[in-house]
Amino acid sequence: MKQPLIIDVHGHYTTAPKALEEWRNKQIANLKTPELGPKVSELKISDDELRESIEANQLRLMKQRGSDLTIFSPRASFMAHHIGDFNTSATWAGICNELCHRVSQLFPDHFIGAAMLPQSPGVDVATCIPELEKCVKEYGFVGINLNPDPSGGHWTSPPLSDRYWYPIYEKMVEHEIPAMIHVSTSCNACFHTTGAHYLNADTTAFMQCLTSDLFKDFPTLKFLIPHGGGAVPYHWGRFRGLAQEMKKPLLTEHLLNNIYFDTCVYHQPGIDLLTHVIPVDNILFASEMIGAVRGIDPETGHYYDDTKRYIEAAGRLSEQDRFKIYEGNARKVFPRLDKALQQKGQ
Repeated sequence: MKQPLIIDVHGHYTTAPKALEEWRNKQIANLKTPELGPKVSELKISDDELRESIEANQLRLMKQRGSDLTIFSPRASFMAHHIGDFNTSATWAGICNELCHRVSQLFPDHFIGAAMLPQSPGVDVATCIPELEKCVKEYGFVGINLNPDPSGGHWTSPPLSDRYWYPIYEKMVEHEIPAMIHVSTSCNACFHTTGAHYLNADTTAFMQCLTSDLFKDFPTLKFLIPHGGGAVPYHWGRFRGLAQEMKKPLLTEHLLNNIYFDTCVYHQPGIDLLTHVIPVDNILFASEMIGAVRGIDPETGHYYDDTKRYIEAAGRLSEQDRFKIYEGNARKVFPRLDKALQQKGQ
């Protein structure tokens, strides 16, 4: 068997030049007086600045840890869809997506884009379609990030099974792109952003799908639930039992043709559990580096988010299993990625 490409399906531009954050701070400061700016044209980030921000960070670690290609999207905590109105989000999403596109152009062998959508609480999600289509058709992006809670921890949107979301799903099916279900910053003091809100949302999204028949309407729709699926693998028996009580089909039939999980789980027992409970065909390699957990684990001496080490050390995985996790499943879930790689002869 050939050596797999190591495809990391969960990367965010967390190391963007400081000018991006400064522009955003000005935008937020002038929410009530947008005529005061800032204008998009005022943001000046050179290619050299982009190269430096990537080469010294993500690309350096990819080379050290042995990964080849990252699906790269704007910084999740910076999406902050609860701030301002749709125009605020549309401008911000456009800027962030363009930067990820520029990174993918500068490093085409190592990065390919996934889009942030300009969601805004209470606004028809169809307003996100122009940005989605631009990113797919013009930028060559292979996926999107879909925030099930643009209110920032207050959960004012309908569940993912609601017809409210169907305009996005129709475009996902049309363009053969999956959605990573990914919330942003929590503005609810009860929920720490990365330690609670993210994992709550992963679990919530799975349960919303379990209680519905969404995938009967969209049999080819694909969701990637990050961070190892939140509580899902750990409580697989609970979810199986609840589905049984609701007279739903077995979860393998009901959800696992459409829902996938990544390996952003930062200790060996967690990866061992994930790969034991969830079928290998539904697991995609990911690290989310440089992300929420950046330190070194004193028990191992290695970075928590060096997730390839955990896959290599998972004793129950065969060589074929690892090929699926590292490459095969990503090419299946992201058909546009597969086509892009084929065009490069990979």
